[in-house]
Amino acid sequence: MSTMIALLLMLSSLVGCAGETLTNVKNALPDLPVETVSLSVELEKYEETVRDEDGAALAECSYALPVMKALAADGSELETAATEEQARALAAAETFNARFAQWKANPQTLAEAAREDRAFRNESGLAPVPYTDDLSCTVYRTEALVSVSGVYYTYTGGAHPNSILMSWNFDLNGGTFFDSALLDEDGKLKEAVTAELVLQAEKTALENDLAPEEFFWTDYADILADWSSYAVSFNEEGMTVAFSPYELACYAAGSQVFQLPYETLLPHLGQHGRALLGLEGHALEEAAR
Repeated sequence: MSTMIALLLMLSSLVGCAGETLTNVKNALPDLPVETVSLSVELEKYEETVRDEDGAALAECSYALPVMKALAADGSELETAATEEQARALAAAETFNARFAQWKANPQTLAEAAREDRAFRNESGLAPVPYTDDLSCTVYRTEALVSVSGVYYTYTGGAHPNSILMSWNFDLNGGTFFDSALLDEDGKLKEAVTAELVLQAEKTALENDLAPEEFFWTDYADILADWSSYAVSFNEEGMTVAFSPYELACYAAGSQVFQLPYETLLPHLGQHGRALLGLEGHALEEAAR
């Protein structure tokens, strides 16, 4: 009996030591850092002047181009990927930047046209005119979206410069640019936005003491119904649908820009659309009403 008691005491002692040892080993393990990769977007100025052989300016270009960078947890820019998360971030940045890097080829293309125009003007006794190109941009982002709104001005010696309103919307999770029409899951968003655009357009015409068909092109309603094909961007307040001169009305009428608050969009957005636009909190508020 005494032998049995001694054996039990020894086993009990071993179990107690084992438990203490395991506890100490667990506590001794360092907290492993959670990998985080972030994507930043900043505007970078790109300027170039292309000159002819005699030094005369052919093309003068100035672009504010959005540039996306993949950043490690310490804020340093990633150059290569060591993990799947880093690889996705770098791929997204590459896709985004490739779209805007194309603008850097514009000066040479513009200069070629300007060189031909300059030769014609010299032969005709007309004063040569350097071509100019300018792009200004603003950037808005949520956790899942980068929305870029741009105004492009170009002058190639005509009666007046031309301005074009542009936009680019990028899904950070998917790593791709997307058309705003993709937010419309059942067709109701298109109808709601179109109805709001028509109301705002008719109000604009009324403020100018004209009928809508007089202020805008006669098929203005059909143009507005195709709103997702024009410059659609997003900001803190809501969605902007913009039409460049000549698209919805004559040049003298200028650009036509319509603002739609998120409250107008919310009832017609699916879960993906709300998440993309950072409206999950708005969705909860709507459900509670």
